[in-house]
Parts: sequence; structure tokens; C-alpha cells
Amino acid sequence: MKNVTTDKKRIDWMLTLVPFLSIMALALYMFLFPEQSNEVISKVRFFFGDAVGSYYLVIGIGTLVLSLFLSFSKYGDIVLGNPGEKPKYNFFTWGCMMFTCGLAADILFYSFAEWVMYASNPHVAEMGKIEDWAGVFPLFHWSFIPWSFYLVLAVAFGFMLHTRKRTKQRYSEACRPVIGKHADGFFGRLIDLFALFALLAGTATTFSVATPLMASILVKLFGISISRTAMTIFILLVTCAVYTYAVLHGFKGIGFLAKLCIWLFFGLLGIVLVIGGQGRFIIENGVQSLGMLFQNFIGLSTYTDPGRTNCFPQDWTIYYWAYWMVWCIAAPFFIGNVSRGRTVRQTILGGYVFGVGSTIVSFVVLGNYSLGLQVQGKADFMASYAESGDLYGLILDIVGTMPGSTFILILILLSMIAFYATSFDSIAYTAACYSYRSLKEDEHPHKLITLLWCILLIVLPIALVFSESSMNNIQSVSIISAFPIGIIMILMIWSFMKDANPAKKEEKGE
Repeated sequence: MKNVTTDKKRIDWMLTLVPFLSIMALALYMFLFPEQSNEVISKVRFFFGDAVGSYYLVIGIGTLVLSLFLSFSKYGDIVLGNPGEKPKYNFFTWGCMMFTCGLAADILFYSFAEWVMYASNPHVAEMGKIEDWAGVFPLFHWSFIPWSFYLVLAVAFGFMLHTRKRTKQRYSEACRPVIGKHADGFFGRLIDLFALFALLAGTATTFSVATPLMASILVKLFGISISRTAMTIFILLVTCAVYTYAVLHGFKGIGFLAKLCIWLFFGLLGIVLVIGGQGRFIIENGVQSLGMLFQNFIGLSTYTDPGRTNCFPQDWTIYYWAYWMVWCIAAPFFIGNVSRGRTVRQTILGGYVFGVGSTIVSFVVLGNYSLGLQVQGKADFMASYAESGDLYGLILDIVGTMPGSTFILILILLSMIAFYATSFDSIAYTAACYSYRSLKEDEHPHKLITLLWCILLIVLPIALVFSESSMNNIQSVSIISAFPIGIIMILMIWSFMKDANPAKKEEKGE
């Protein structure tokens, strides 16, 4: 491994320090004025999520269609690397790194509890029985459209890095075939700043959503008399230490954590399926939900609720597409980085098989366990949530109905730590690469720059926890940040299609 970090002239201090100082200022504002900051966030979110919400839906449908076109057209034969080059990682190792970098610990939080949140929305009742539809929406919001964001952009990044051998590992560089020399000027800087702000926003959303569950588990396991907020801050700091250690040890440390995370994750799912007592319902309702998803996919993808009778797409679908879009700064870059030697077709379809497949299994097993108890009248999680509004306490109640609940809580906690570590070490690595004016394929960022980003990634989540932001305001951070990213994504995809045409002809031997 070459050491590039001794040359300080290669570090782009503007792209490094502007996000750092801006996030510090925003965090300080949220610390000092929590009520006012939450009010401002809500107003801005209303504009982006309500007034122009269809923008996110159109980008989602378009990206999914494009991913299928790229896979089954002649573009699919293009190798992300040298012609004839073999994949750098085997399918399992590649799949583990791809899946865990793309999904953090929030997948466990949402897998357990998401159907309960949908069940209270009038739109679900409008469509039919709660037990029929509450399990469909989690599969819709976590499967094909959001993963298409990752995979199409991963192909664009992988092509830029491994086929065109470009040394600037940034969004602006991926847009160069369209914007030309402006990639080196103000427009390119603006693109990269938006990308970094979105990366930090996605990090903040993920940490703020799921870490309180980890805090609740620790309080329950050890009977600690400490507030959830204080315990959440502690969890954030410990998780930061774990992913910092991993990323400083390079791709070897990331790969090891990714495999460990996958074994913990599927071990948890296997235990719930086998010993939870809801195996038949989990499998049968999972199959039914998948069938209903495919039957109604176009309607689900284009539902806008123009009369605002329930605001379901504004509260959920638009939020989710925005949430995944802000994660598109780091996850696709990392997936493209580890996809060297794979074709465009192998990357996209392999991502759907491993990424979407694993995600669906999580929601089918963990979500249908509690839904089965609800349908059979053995528990009333909907009433409990309606009364308390505490999703974290609800998840503890769900796990409490399982045999060996204490062991399962420990396994959930370990899985969440592993998920966070594997997600955020890849994010920190990507952000550190952004700090360099140029970085060759076999070069890596300096550890001090990487450490700076590891710390920065944790600041805004802590501010959100201290300001006691509601779930709505936490979601708003992603929706606001995703708006400019959608435009940049379109530029990137356009650039890839334009730049890949000569490569496509080369693959054909023309």
C-alpha cells in the first residue's frame, strides 16, 4: 500500500474543512436552540417532502427501469476493470461487504417495528386488512427501488475507478463526461459539497433512529439506572471507536467485520424463525406479501395521495427514497470499489440477489413474527404503540415474547454494533477519499484524515439526540439533503451512459 498522506498539497482543505466547520456550527445550534432548530427543520421538510415530493418518486422509478436496461443490454457486458479481468472478491465476500456497507443497524430496528407504524396509517385500512398490507410496505420500501439507487451508481463509480482509471474519487469526477472542465471549477466543488453534506445527513439519520434501541437493550440487560439519552450517547461513542479501529486497518478489517456481521445477522433470523413459534405464519405471510408486492408494484411506486387524505407517501415513501439517496454518497462508491473485475450485469443482478434477498428475509422473519402474534390475538402491539408511542419499548416487548429472550437481546445488540461498524467504516473511508485532490487506485487516505472523518460522522447524530428531535424531524434531515443529490445522480447516470458508449464498442470489438 502506498502512503500518499505525507504530501499535504494533495489534500483539498476546502472540501475537508467546510463540511467540518458547517456541521460543528449546525450541531452547536441544535445544542443551544433545540426547539427552534426542530421547527426550522420541519418547515423546510414540508416544502421538499410535500410540495415537490413527486420528484423523489420519479427518480425512484426511473433508476429501477435503468438498472434493468443496463443489466440486460450490451452495457451489461462491460467489465469494471481491464477487459477479461476476474472479480477481486468471491461472491460471498463481495456480497457481505456490499450488504453491510449499504445497510446499517436500522434494518433491525425497522424489521421488528415497521409494520406497526404502517398499521396506524389510514391508507393501509383503505387498501384492505391490516394483516394483508402491513407486511407489504416494508418489503416495498426496502427492496428494488432503493437498491437500484445503490447499484446503478455503484456501476458508474466502478467504471470511473477501474475502467477509466480516474484519480479523483469524487461525485464531480463521475459527472465529468457531461459537465466537462466545470468539474474542476465552482460547479464541481458545489457538487462535492452537496455530496458530503448529504453523507453526513444520512449518517445522522441512521444513528439517530437505531442507537436508542441499543441503549434500551443495555438498560434492560443490566438494569442500569441511566437515561436513554445518556446511554445513547455512550453507544454512539463506543460504535465510533469500533468502526474507527476497523477502517484504520483497511479493507482487511472491513471484510472481516462484514462477514462477522452477516453470520450474526442470519444467526438471529434463523433463531427467530426456528424457535419463535411463528414459523408457519412467517413463511406463508412472507410469500403472500411478496406476491402482493409484485402485483401492486406500479401502483405503490406512483401513489402520491394528491388529495392529502392520509399523507402516506409524504410520510413514508418519499422519506425512504430520500433516505436511500443520501446514503448513495458512500455506499455505491464503496460497492463500486469492491466490484473490480465484475461486469455491469454481475454487479447489478448480484446486488439484487444478495442485497435485496437478504433485506427481504429480514423483514419477512422479524416483522411477521410480531404480526403473527397480533393476528392470532396473542399480543396487541398496535394498542401498546398507540398508547405509548415508544417504538424502542415495543421492540423490547416483542423480543420478550420469544424463548431465550435475553440471549436474543444480546445477539441483536452485537448484530447492531457489527452493522454500524461495517457501514460506517466504509463511509469514513469514502469521506476520507473525498479530501484528496487526486488518489490513485492503489493509494489510500492518510489515517489522520480518516480519523478526522470518523469523528465528524458522530457529531451530528449526537446533536440530534441532545435536541430530542422527533422521528419526523430526523426523517426531515434526509429529505432536505436528498433534493440536490437527486439532480447530481441524474448527472452521474447521464455521464456514465455517455462515457460507457466507447467501452461498449470496445467490448464488442468494433
